[in-house]
Amino acid sequence: MARDLYEVLGVQRDAGPEELQQAYRKLARTYHPDVNSRPDAEDRFKEVNEAYHVLSDPSKRSRYDRFGDNWRQIPEDYDERVAAAGRTRSARGHGGAGSGPGTSAGGSWTDFGGTGGGGRFQGFGEEDIDVDDLFSSLFGGRGAGGPIAGADQEAELPLTVEEAFQGGRRSISLQSPAGARSYDVTIPPGVVDGQRIRLAGQGGQGANSAPAGDLYLVVRILPHPRYRVSGRDLHVRLPLTPWTAALGGTVPVITPGGEAKLKVPPGTSSGRRLRLRGEGLPNPKGPAGDLYAETQIMVPPKLTNRERELFEQLAAASNFDPRNSA
Repeated sequence: MARDLYEVLGVQRDAGPEELQQAYRKLARTYHPDVNSRPDAEDRFKEVNEAYHVLSDPSKRSRYDRFGDNWRQIPEDYDERVAAAGRTRSARGHGGAGSGPGTSAGGSWTDFGGTGGGGRFQGFGEEDIDVDDLFSSLFGGRGAGGPIAGADQEAELPLTVEEAFQGGRRSISLQSPAGARSYDVTIPPGVVDGQRIRLAGQGGQGANSAPAGDLYLVVRILPHPRYRVSGRDLHVRLPLTPWTAALGGTVPVITPGGEAKLKVPPGTSSGRRLRLRGEGLPNPKGPAGDLYAETQIMVPPKLTNRERELFEQLAAASNFDPRNSA
């Protein structure tokens, strides 16, 4: 049984969006594999990321609250389909008085909750509806007439920036009501956040010899201590010494593809953005993204005697005033 998502983030079930975000950021910084060397850090980090992406989405959170670990198998229009199935049953004579005018459109669950088990639905001005029977008609189980194609399903695929950049083969395991299932996934180089990877025929099973649905893996780029991702572009901080900023020079920059050289123009101040063209995420259908380095001038935290002497000479010789310059 998977851990409760609220427990994963350490929040109460009535936590608001801001509280969810604060808990997520704190845990993401704690367990990111680049800053935490514990063997289980990566698994914990992915667990935290999945919990946040589910609970921060109102639709997914609502289904999770009602159906627990089975929420992925519940379509977003579940309530509408239940209501339609109930009206159909009533019209066919299964619902008694509910088929007449003035039928209530409301209803309530009895003994269902978030367990994913059985129960009854009361509403529509008719007798109770057997939920198992409704599930059969909605999702192609017992009692269905002709072939019913399996439902498409969706799951999130968390990736680091490096994995999104390089692509490659990866084995993943997803939990379903029938148990854990493993898949070998080909990740194209340069996938971006929100991109869907289709696994044909790996979704819900069809009924009466109908084909299975597809499984769509939605890419989620994980937070990174070095890179900020914007589409295919990457943003990094570029610390510079005062002398490199003043005199210019060439400095190394770490990119997901390896080390690159960046030319710093003379007279560069903090906050200037320098671009490395094509060093962002690759694009199979066009130009790659760019990497933007934002300069940040750093000074030695503790000066040596010689450094202090040279800085004092510079201060005496220079008329530059950053608070009164054009």
